Amino acid sequence: MAKVAREMVERSGVDVEKLLELLTKNAAAELTTYYYYTILRTNLIGMEGETLKEIAEVARIEDRNHFEALVPRIYELGGKLPYNMNDFHDISACPPASLPENPTAEEILKVLVDAERCAVRGYTQICNMTFGKDHRTYDLALAILNEEIEHESWFSEFLGEGPSGHFMRRGESSPFVSKFLK
Repeated sequence: MAKVAREMVERSGVDVEKLLELLTKNAAAELTTYYYYTILRTNLIGMEGETLKEIAEVARIEDRNHFEALVPRIYELGGKLPYNMNDFHDISACPPASLPENPTAEEILKVLVDAERCAVRGYTQICNMTFGKDHRTYDLALAILNEEIEHESWFSEFLGEGPSGHFMRRGESSPFVSKFLK
């Protein structure tokens, strides 16, 4: 644990235990989403599904990166991950992005966009809690938030909710979060 880092966050007025709870729940959401997106992506078949696979894959890989970026901060602040994977799954900040009963491309898209909207809410909450108080956690949460907003935008466009102005990434994944993975 980075004792001075935790001390400075506490001194700034952040409830570190509440922050750790949110970070851990969001880490659980990222890892479980990575798992569920694997299943969703596999079931994107046919003409409509094939057009969505690449976007679902980018979001899936970036969610794994988000998990990897969150873990060090959790431990720096004196937190830890649950030792049991079932317990970790069950504390997820977001409901499981499970395969719908009728796994059409449109129904899978609805699951994907709902998962991204949950993530946007979660990271916005962490940003609001840490803004001007915990610069490292804020920077991390803001980086993840930027990527989650893009994911939501991609999926919502396919649902016909209007243009977002965001374009599919080419090349490096996690352009905002990658600095936390080095």
